[in-house]
Amino acid sequence: MPIFYDVLLEVLTQDERLFATNGEFLRNVAFELGYKGDLGLLRLLLSNDAVRDNFFVDVDGTMVFDGQKFGWVVNNREFLPDSYTRFKNTIGLVGREGRSIAQGRDVELVWAYKDCVLEGGQTKEEQKRDEVFYNETLAPDQIDSLLLPKALTGAQRHTAEGAIDTMDFGATDNLLLGGNNLLGLASLLPRYRNQVNLIYIDPPFNTERDDFRYNDRFARSTWLTFMKTRLELARQLLAPSGNIFIHINDEQYPYLAVLCNEVLGEQNYVDTIIWSYGSASGGRAATAKLVGVHDFILHFARDRAQRAAYKIYTPYSEAYIRDWFKYTDEDGRQYRKRQYDRDGESVWERQYLDESPGVPGTTVWTDIKQIYADPRAFKEDQKKHSEITGYDSQKPEKLLHRILEHTTRPGDLVLDFFSGSGTTAAVAHKMGRRWIAVEQLEDGIQTALERLMGVVAGDAAGISKAAEWQGGGSFVYCELKQLNEDYVARIQAASKTEELLALWDEIERTDFVSYRVHPEDFNAKSFEELLFEDQQRLLMATLDKNLLYVNIGDLDNGDYSVADEDKAFNRSFYELTDAS
Repeated sequence: MPIFYDVLLEVLTQDERLFATNGEFLRNVAFELGYKGDLGLLRLLLSNDAVRDNFFVDVDGTMVFDGQKFGWVVNNREFLPDSYTRFKNTIGLVGREGRSIAQGRDVELVWAYKDCVLEGGQTKEEQKRDEVFYNETLAPDQIDSLLLPKALTGAQRHTAEGAIDTMDFGATDNLLLGGNNLLGLASLLPRYRNQVNLIYIDPPFNTERDDFRYNDRFARSTWLTFMKTRLELARQLLAPSGNIFIHINDEQYPYLAVLCNEVLGEQNYVDTIIWSYGSASGGRAATAKLVGVHDFILHFARDRAQRAAYKIYTPYSEAYIRDWFKYTDEDGRQYRKRQYDRDGESVWERQYLDESPGVPGTTVWTDIKQIYADPRAFKEDQKKHSEITGYDSQKPEKLLHRILEHTTRPGDLVLDFFSGSGTTAAVAHKMGRRWIAVEQLEDGIQTALERLMGVVAGDAAGISKAAEWQGGGSFVYCELKQLNEDYVARIQAASKTEELLALWDEIERTDFVSYRVHPEDFNAKSFEELLFEDQQRLLMATLDKNLLYVNIGDLDNGDYSVADEDKAFNRSFYELTDAS
């Protein structure tokens, strides 16, 4: 082995991250740290003259690291004695230079608009306007402005006694936030970065049956961009031991799985749960296509080595107890007999029902065996859920109970930024977890408000009986403060041209007009000749999309009319001082 390799190896042994407990050199870890320009690794490499001269170039007094050369060296089969074959620990494709494609990052999931940020409003009104794809390279200023924390408004604290206005937000408060979830996530980061123990989301599945249809021919590309941006922010909110569960259907699962590998890290993949919500008999089908009776739930950790996980059990069904725990001792305790071999001798023991937690959980959760002891219980739970939310759901409270039971403990923080009817928040509240829920659709917000007020009051639905829920606690509801978004709503609500022209007269006197628009070029006569829907689209295009909501930095800007009570609440939520 050349002397340089000995020198390099001696230098690298000073970084314990690069070696397993058995002393094996973790070449993939070294490659990743070099690829990312890890400061600790770079300082270490600079500490040795021979290593520095090989991997750094002096450019006018600044040392520039050649990460590609470093990666080639640590992956070269001559570097370590155990590298007599490059196939020893790797299965996969290699490039022409003989290097693993996966290690070289030469292959990744790509799609149109991947390098963009998509605001992705989900209301039906927003479906009628063109989405704005902010390019990360060409429009960094717009993206920075878009993702600044937003001002909050209308804060109310909800308790069993009712709702009251509030100007305070405490460390243990639960939060229901109304507004675009991308901007909502950006607004949560200053307070909750690295603090969320569990994220569960049930995003739009991007099918014709969902209200997520953009006027764009790259439907899947739009959806992937929509998800990528949100997952990148969500990852920053997760605690080092945190977990994220993403509920998805079979159509988008393959694409989402690869996207999650890229954003969350393939090394942090934990497992995929199959949530089987349908009948075991399969039901009826109008075509030869197999009947779909399950969804997938992708489970990733922020850091798999540190993730929190607790063993879960499925309670025994009545039939199982009847068939197996059929013996009763002198004290009336039910038990079953178990035979096992001990030192070559057959031994019998008693396993008591009151000491057995149930059947260890698996990755297949069926409506009968894994979540419910009786199929009738599933239908009853759906019925109760429907009565609360106003619509049927395949995601009852017991499903979320199982996820929270597996990865959280009382007092942990749970986030759902596709909150819908508030199932995650309801379950978290009953289980003694803190929670944050984000929802944009008005129907969803109202449903969640009513449902969560019922939870605080002590409802008897869902997991209430199992959790011995009697009510209590509170939560705060507030919204992202709208700016241009008010004009969006008014444009969509307009029914005649005269209303739109009056709105334009109002808009052009504000600072909310897009820099691409020159008000002096607006021609009322030409505008009136357009179809009404085209008039709406044109007026929407005049708005500066970076000013849909008020940034927290503009809290005291008189042009934005932020009320004093809202200012006080924002200072409490963002933990700002007057000097801030």
